[in-house]
Amino acid sequence: MSDMTIPPVSPQDFSAHILRHLKQSQGKDASDASTYDWRMSLSLALRDQVVNPWLESTRKAQAVKGKRVYYLSMEFLIGRLIEDVAVNLRLDEVAETALTDLGQDYATIVASEPDAALGNGGLGRLAACFMDSLSTLGIPAYGYGIRYEHGLFEQHFEDGAQMETAETWLAQRHAWEFERPEVSYPINFGGDIRDTDGKPVWHPAETVMAAAYDTPVVGWQGTWANTLRLWAAKPVTAFDLASFNRGDYMGASAPEALARTISRVLYPDDTTEIGKELRLKQEYFFTSASLQDLLHRFLSEGGDLTQLADHVAIQLNDTHPAIAGPELVRLLADDHGIEVAQAISIARGCLAYTNHTLLPEALERWSEDLFIRVLPRHHRIIELIEAAHLAETNSDVRILEHGEVKMGELAFVMAHHVNGVSALHSDLVKETVFADLNRDYPGRIINQTNGITPRRWLYSCNPALRGLINDTIGTSWPADLQQLDALSGHVDDAAFLERFQDAKTTNKARLSNWLKARDGVSLDPSAMFDVQIKRLHEYKRQLMNLLETVALWNDIRDNPNGNWTPRVKIFGGKAAPGYVVAKEIIHLINDAAKLINADPVTRDYLQIVYPENYNVSMAELLIPAADLSEQISTAGKEASGTGNMKFALNGAPTIGTLDGANVEIRDCVGAENFFLFGLTASEVTARRAEPNYARRAIEASPRLARVLHQIESGVFSPSDKGRYAGLVQGLMDHDYFLVTCDFDSYFDTQRVVDKAFADPAGWTRMAALNTARVGWFSSDRTIAGYARDIWGASRLTGAGAARKDVA
Repeated sequence: MSDMTIPPVSPQDFSAHILRHLKQSQGKDASDASTYDWRMSLSLALRDQVVNPWLESTRKAQAVKGKRVYYLSMEFLIGRLIEDVAVNLRLDEVAETALTDLGQDYATIVASEPDAALGNGGLGRLAACFMDSLSTLGIPAYGYGIRYEHGLFEQHFEDGAQMETAETWLAQRHAWEFERPEVSYPINFGGDIRDTDGKPVWHPAETVMAAAYDTPVVGWQGTWANTLRLWAAKPVTAFDLASFNRGDYMGASAPEALARTISRVLYPDDTTEIGKELRLKQEYFFTSASLQDLLHRFLSEGGDLTQLADHVAIQLNDTHPAIAGPELVRLLADDHGIEVAQAISIARGCLAYTNHTLLPEALERWSEDLFIRVLPRHHRIIELIEAAHLAETNSDVRILEHGEVKMGELAFVMAHHVNGVSALHSDLVKETVFADLNRDYPGRIINQTNGITPRRWLYSCNPALRGLINDTIGTSWPADLQQLDALSGHVDDAAFLERFQDAKTTNKARLSNWLKARDGVSLDPSAMFDVQIKRLHEYKRQLMNLLETVALWNDIRDNPNGNWTPRVKIFGGKAAPGYVVAKEIIHLINDAAKLINADPVTRDYLQIVYPENYNVSMAELLIPAADLSEQISTAGKEASGTGNMKFALNGAPTIGTLDGANVEIRDCVGAENFFLFGLTASEVTARRAEPNYARRAIEASPRLARVLHQIESGVFSPSDKGRYAGLVQGLMDHDYFLVTCDFDSYFDTQRVVDKAFADPAGWTRMAALNTARVGWFSSDRTIAGYARDIWGASRLTGAGAARKDVA
């Protein structure tokens, strides 16, 4: 793809690079170095190898003057970077050998790196995969987000209940970033608007500075590197010396503390008015800084703002950066003198919006009072945007309505394209949340099914399976994942299946050893590892999984001599601090685990494990070890999912509904290799229209009724028998996500899973076909689609040439 190549580095040379950084960067001799010192030295040695392709990529992008992509996201869940960078540079074996020669254990040093606390779940992990693929494909791009000091939170369990403490990932130096003190932009809040010479002028009441920190993101084989630029909030004046000298020590540092609040925590609790204000400030903070930055870059390269859309593609990852529309209009009109109507047209030509949800509550809305208080100029601009929209379309859809600013509608109106993230989701976006706008702007909504990077989610996290694939079809598949199709011709080869099963056994033993060492949990690797790892939300239905687990426990207790398939139920995920029901579900899972795991009648057949503080690094252990992938959301509610793709790629068949990308995964792997259950999206809608549907479902299911009675009566919470009464009553009266209606189908399908798993050869063949047939779900394919259908961006190749055939 490019004439840029990474010069070969021998283990001996790389050892010297590490030792140089140990001495020059860490100030240590090898004899005195800690694990932290070795990790920093390894990281910096790898970073050195990234800098040349990074700078060369920047020079090429500047020389071509083509279109750059700017990906705005509140989250970038990048995980650990040592192994990621080493793999993409093809230096993983070199690095391991170099450290071994220096008397260090590579795996121990890699595992000591903290996960960057820059995201929560699928939204942030998707953004990280996209950055990897943009670099692998050689498409010039910047990722823009916030450099959170404390991220989301660290999750701990106290008597089974979730407790949150601050993430401390920046307590140690972050080796991968470059601070850019010369790149800083003012971000204004509040104040009022005054007309001056017939023009509105914003007089803000508060200003903070957005300071840039850059992390290079290198693609496969190091042929291209893009930039992840994260913004930290800083005060205009860092320290008030006069206040300090008066003895007001707290007041002297107050400006810094208030500014840093903006970039301290991802998704602060917004159940209070002050929490809502902070969230809105966060979203505007990083969006404004990013837009100011890209305009500065464009103008410094001699750009004409009237031609901005020919050179700039801005992708909004969900509604968090939806303020980009009015902010870009403000910058063009107020700062650069472009007439507002033209500024709206220019902004729309640049902006595209990815919708990630069909949940109305997830399409952000701000009260107009709050919005006017924080962003008064933008409220006026939104009025103008809405007026232009209404004049253009004769639409009934308002952006400002019932005292609220509707950010989903704003994002849609200001985007030239709106995309869903799976085929089903895109259809439902047209039919439900944006049905009216779809009629107003026909053709604006298109589909781009999500994908995952195979470099991290197979090559790196599953070395045992990687080795088998390399031996079977060669080594070029990480850049062309659909080459995995060739594995289909080997699924009837007994030797191939034996090695495939050996890889899974190796991964299950690795996970078991890790859980034993970290949590003291002992698992039987021969049992089925049944895994559901997702952020906690009612629509994802972790509760239904738990109810089925309790029902299975009852059946085993009733018939302990039955032919049971041993199963380990593994959960992982965090609940938002203010999401009471989700936290109750976590507590119930842990309470049930305490009783069920100690039951001498059933413990050889059923265990429940919920390791705390799920993150990317934990996923890299859980996913390769999974036998069964739980993708059980209510049909019509999961936009896509990417965990479903990761599990299938690593040889875990899915039990799931026809929701999100499950539909396309089932089409690819074959219905016979997918365990389907539950109502369809249209059936869900019809069932909700029936009176008392939840109570009727419970009455029709003695098994479910028994489980709910046990929970409600305190079987799993003997010290607080009423702990889950409200949760059970909620299911009976307000089961919006149809846990009760899908329960029996789910339970029965799980028994089909039991029988299938009891046939090792048949199960392994099914698992291998899942791996072989999901190559289409590479994020390289997804990004090629965005570049072709939305951005009009080119893939840059050697000698500064540009090529359009990104697919």
